[in-house]
Amino acid sequence: MNVLTVTFIAILSYGLSAATAYGAAANPALQKAKQDAEARGYTFITSHDEIVAKAKKEGDLRVLGNIEPPVIKAATAAFMKKYPFLNVVGVETTGSDAAQRTVLELKSGAAKEWDTVGPTQDFRSEYLPYLWKIDILGMAEQGVLKIPAAMIDSINRNIVSFSSRFSVVAYNKSLVPPSQVPKSWDDLLRPEFKGRKFAADVRPTEIAELVPAWGLKRTVDFARKVKEQQPIWVRGATRTFAAIIAGEIPMMIGVRFHSVRRSQLKDRTGMLQYVVLEPVPLSASMPLAVLASAQHPHAALLLLEWFASPEGQKIIDEYEPLGSSVYVPGGAVEQEVRGKKLSVLSWEHYQVIDQWISKVFEAYGFPSAEAAK
Repeated sequence: MNVLTVTFIAILSYGLSAATAYGAAANPALQKAKQDAEARGYTFITSHDEIVAKAKKEGDLRVLGNIEPPVIKAATAAFMKKYPFLNVVGVETTGSDAAQRTVLELKSGAAKEWDTVGPTQDFRSEYLPYLWKIDILGMAEQGVLKIPAAMIDSINRNIVSFSSRFSVVAYNKSLVPPSQVPKSWDDLLRPEFKGRKFAADVRPTEIAELVPAWGLKRTVDFARKVKEQQPIWVRGATRTFAAIIAGEIPMMIGVRFHSVRRSQLKDRTGMLQYVVLEPVPLSASMPLAVLASAQHPHAALLLLEWFASPEGQKIIDEYEPLGSSVYVPGGAVEQEVRGKKLSVLSWEHYQVIDQWISKVFEAYGFPSAEAAK
C-alpha cells in the first residue's frame, strides 16, 4: 500500500467521521437531546452507524435475560444472520431465585461475563446501580434506535420490555356454555357463579392491574365481591389449566393470555377456551438492559433494537407463544386487544403495584400479601 493510498483512506475516514458529527450538529433536536441526557449523567449516542461500527469491533455478545430458551435459540440465530460479524451466546434466567442470584453476582462483581440482564420487577431497584446509564429512550425518540418509545422505561430510560402481558378468563367450554360465558368483569359476580364455580389466584397481580382503569377503591370493592362468590383459591395457572381441561374446575379469572395459549396448544380435547374482558389488564414483560460492566455494550444495543423489530417480535409470538408487545402493530397481542379498552400498567405504576396487590390480597380475606409471594 503506497503513501497516496494510505493518505486517501485517512482522508475518507476523517470525512465520514466529520459527516457523522456534522449530521448530529445539523439536527438541533438531536443535539439538544444529547445535551439534556449528558446533563442528567446519561450516555447518548447520536449515530446508528456509530453503534454498528463499534459493535463490529466488539465482535461478541453475551446475553443473560428472562427469556424462554426457545426464544433465545431462534432469536440468536436470526440476529446473527442480520449481524454476521457478531457471535452471540444467550442464557435464560427465570424465577425469583435466579433473579436474586443474579443480583448477588452483580454486587460481588462475579457477573462480568454478561452484557445484558433482565431486571425483574421484584428486584428492579437492586439491578439499577449496575446498568449502563445510557439514554435509550431519548435515542429512540430521536430515531437513533428504532424502538417504540412506549417499550422503554420512562423513569430510568435504559430498560426495554419487549413483551406485553394481558389477562383473560379461561374456561371449560363444556362446563361454561356460550350463554353463561362472562362478557364483563361484573358478570363474574352473578349468582350462578357463586360457590366454587371459578378459580382465583391468591397472588392477585392480574386483578390489581385493573387499578389504572378502575381506580383502587373500585378494584378493592370488586375483590371483596369475588371473595363473596366463594371461589376456588389456587396458586399458579398451569395446574389449574389441567384441572379445567379435565372438567374439575369450570373457570379461572385473571390469567395471562400467553399462558392460556400455551396450554391450548397442548389441549387435544379443545376444552380450554378464553374470553377477553374489558378493561383488559395489561403490563410490560421480558425486560432487558445493558450492564455498565458490559464488554460488548454496542452489540447489546443492536440486540435491544432487533427485539423491538417486526422480525424480533414475530419470533417472540412464535416461540413464547404470542408474547409480543402491544406497541408493535400487527403483532399477536396488538391484534388481540385492538379496539378494546385497556388498563395499562405504566412505568410509573411499577412503583406502587405491590401496594395494590397487597390491598386486593387483603380484600380477598388474607392477612398479608407477603404470604402469597
